[in-house]
Amino acid sequence: MLAMATDIRDHSTGDHIWRVTEFVRVLTWKLLDKPDNSHGLSFDQVQDIVKASKLHDLGKIAIPDQILRKADKLTAGEFEIVKEHPLQGARFLDGFADPLGDDVFLSIARDIALYHHEKWDGTGYPTGLMGEDIPLSARIVAIADVYDALISIRPYKKAFTHEDSVEIIINDSERHFDPYLVELFGECTDVFKPIPEEAIRRSRKSGSDGEQKWSTDKGTGL
Repeated sequence: MLAMATDIRDHSTGDHIWRVTEFVRVLTWKLLDKPDNSHGLSFDQVQDIVKASKLHDLGKIAIPDQILRKADKLTAGEFEIVKEHPLQGARFLDGFADPLGDDVFLSIARDIALYHHEKWDGTGYPTGLMGEDIPLSARIVAIADVYDALISIRPYKKAFTHEDSVEIIINDSERHFDPYLVELFGECTDVFKPIPEEAIRRSRKSGSDGEQKWSTDKGTGL
């Protein structure tokens, strides 16, 4: 299972992946439920985006342990190495086209892995895409990923409260994030709030039970 490979390297990253997947599930279903469905999402596309979001940090497999597991704040040079993980993830997925046998899913997973650190105003990485040039799937994951980073403890910061994290994301609309998706995020923050506690309960309960933790798809192994 590709998603579990990252978890094996760093369990905290595995917990992050589970939470992000759940946040993405909430946002994509909210988007699909909109009467106008202006993005034209289908049920199958929503399912693929949710499933593929597990692979957003796949490229971190290529990051050295001494950086990935560092307890202190990263140096500028170390952060530049971490910033390579979107490209590494895309390259890794490029090698799985035939084994996966699902070009649509693979394309979505690659978009997410490569572009989830791009920003609406074009100041993100690794390519500097902006606005709707950033794939929708990656724009959704960007909100989920940053929200989880905000509410989580890091070596260089304390965890922000749910309320403060929501405010930060809303204030970054049209800079970091797609303004329409931020509006949707604002409508479902009450669903986001209990997910971290559920992740803790699952982590304690599942232990090494990867199948329970990741709800593996039997067709793709993801």
